[in-house]
Amino acid sequence: MTPLLRQLFDHTSSTFTYILGSNGEALIIDPVKENISQYLQLLAELNLSLKMVLDTHVHADHITGAGLLQKETGCEVGSSKESSACCGSFIFSDQEVLALGNTSIQCLFTPGHTDDSYCFYVTNPGWLFTGDTLFIRGTGRTDFQNGSAADLYDSLHNKILILPDQTTVFPGHDYKGMTSSSIAEEKNHNPRALIQEKNDFIHHMNNLKLADPKMMDVAVPANLKLGL
Repeated sequence: MTPLLRQLFDHTSSTFTYILGSNGEALIIDPVKENISQYLQLLAELNLSLKMVLDTHVHADHITGAGLLQKETGCEVGSSKESSACCGSFIFSDQEVLALGNTSIQCLFTPGHTDDSYCFYVTNPGWLFTGDTLFIRGTGRTDFQNGSAADLYDSLHNKILILPDQTTVFPGHDYKGMTSSSIAEEKNHNPRALIQEKNDFIHHMNNLKLADPKMMDVAVPANLKLGL
């Protein structure tokens, strides 16, 4: 049976939050602290029990709702092996498979945007939650939180773009009104994915000259403590 999927949008930070449901259990990916009541109401309406919460990385543009969701529901909170965040109830690592009802979720370590970035791959039906590693027609930046353009290039070409073309891409953010894409689309139309030479990609990423996220000084310390 295809798992249930809901895509929610935080207008302040342009963040997508995802709720997956399978056999009465739910997973929330990248919750935003201010939207906890919305998530809890939706879970109740869908008759889902929150099993776990995952963040794709330590965010710099919003405060995670992981800690509050754990306090409200008693759910598990996963932290990656590479993350500096404390207080998670379990640790996951590259290639590990997590169970949600009758659905399997594969954890893919994809550093570059940050040094703790992960994507989450639901092999059936073929959904990839890319966080800030891959956007629709773009990627996350690599100029803070131990980001690395070289690592991002390797993550894109060795972990993400090798997945089946029909895989649906669900990004962590969108700033242009796009909600989903596919691996085939991004391979063929994403300007950064089309930069074939690694050195050219590194030069491009290292010369973006972007302003810091407005909430960076607040969000990062808070998210190292699950937003609490």
